[in-house]
Parts: sequence; C-alpha cells; structure tokens
Amino acid sequence: MGKIVIAIDGYSGCGKSSTAKAVAKALGFTYIDSGAMYRAATLHFLNNYLSPTIPHDVEKGLKTLEISFQINPDSQKQETYLNGLNVEQDIRSMRVSEKVSEIATVKEIRKELVAQQQRLGKKKGVVMDGRDIGSVVFPEAELKIFMTADLDTRAARRQQELLEKGELVDLEEIQSNLAERDRIDSSRKESPLTKMPDAVEIDTSNLTFDEQVDQIVQLAKEVIENEKNYAGNH
Repeated sequence: MGKIVIAIDGYSGCGKSSTAKAVAKALGFTYIDSGAMYRAATLHFLNNYLSPTIPHDVEKGLKTLEISFQINPDSQKQETYLNGLNVEQDIRSMRVSEKVSEIATVKEIRKELVAQQQRLGKKKGVVMDGRDIGSVVFPEAELKIFMTADLDTRAARRQQELLEKGELVDLEEIQSNLAERDRIDSSRKESPLTKMPDAVEIDTSNLTFDEQVDQIVQLAKEVIENEKNYAGNH
C-alpha cells in the first residue's frame, strides 16, 4: 500500500491521540508521538546535565539530539529511541514528567522538534495529531483531519477517562477546563488551533471510537488510491 502523511488536529478531549495511534496501526504507519518526543528531549537534557534556561546549554543539547520511533517486533507496540537507544521506559519516569513542561516552552527546542517531525514526515507513512499539525508541521499533508465534538460529549468522555484512573472530578469543572483550553488553543500567538481549508472535519459527538478510526482509515485509503491512479496516468 502507498504511503501518505496524515495530520490530525482538533479540540481537547476529542480523542485525537488514541485515534491517531489506532489509524497508524491499522495502516501500518508510524505514529509521530510529539509528547514522547518532548519527553525524550527532556531525558536528553537531564542525562547531560544541561539547563533549558541557559542558551549555551540549549544549543549544545540540540546538537546531539536525534529522536526516532520503531515498532517492537515482540509486543508490536511503537517505542521511542533517543540517539539510537530505546528510552521508552525512561521517558515515562517521574523525573522526566516533572521537567517536560519546562522543556516544551523553550522556543529553540520546539523549533528543533518540529524540524525532526518534518524529517520523519519526508519518509511518508506517518500519522501525527496536535493543534497545528496541518497548519505548521505538515502543511503539505495529503490528508488533513479536523476533529471536533460538542463540549458536553468531550467533558463526559474526559470524566470517564479520569474515573478509570480512579479520579472523580465534577463534570462542570471538566467543562470549564475544556472551554478554557479551547479559548487558549484558538487564540494563542504561537501556532493557534486552526482548521485548514483542505481539512476534512469529523464531528465525533455521536461516533464510537471504532467508527471515528474507520472513517479516517477509509479516507486515507481513498487518498492513497487516488494518488496511485494519478501516478499511473502521468
């Protein structure tokens, strides 16, 4: 099967990441996990005793930072590699969790990780989700998806997720948190959440998880088929 780049953007609580992972698995594509990339960068800075607040340290750290993803043949799960070493377990540690937000706010680090994401995208066969994937990271993506759902549905799903982790949070609190995130995501100066004109909007309010995954997989197969036909005729 041919390979394309799939960019999935949308609001918080639409299930973008879990959908993107499932789509990548169904198509045999690589899921570019930006969260894992920021965690790997954090681990790199911690292991090398480099501070994200010192410009010289940032420059030094970025010179030797290379992140990639590989499927583990035993578990069939995707794992994160930092400079050729499997760091899937290390990046989930508490010491990384405590520092990742600090790393993610450094403009130079963000710029470098976007460049690495774009390099991964050049090989095609990738799926990535976020707020600015179709607009900033992969503006040339062959398939752009914009996921949305009404606030009540998103809040109920988020509450269920938290319940499964043993946390009971008031629905109104979750709704106001999501509404605030929507406002920030849509109005921020750096890469705001925007629906690109060529993006396919999918409202997941009344869709099951499997239905939203299937819908995107079908769209991807249509794009791949069209590309193949176009290439055959030219």
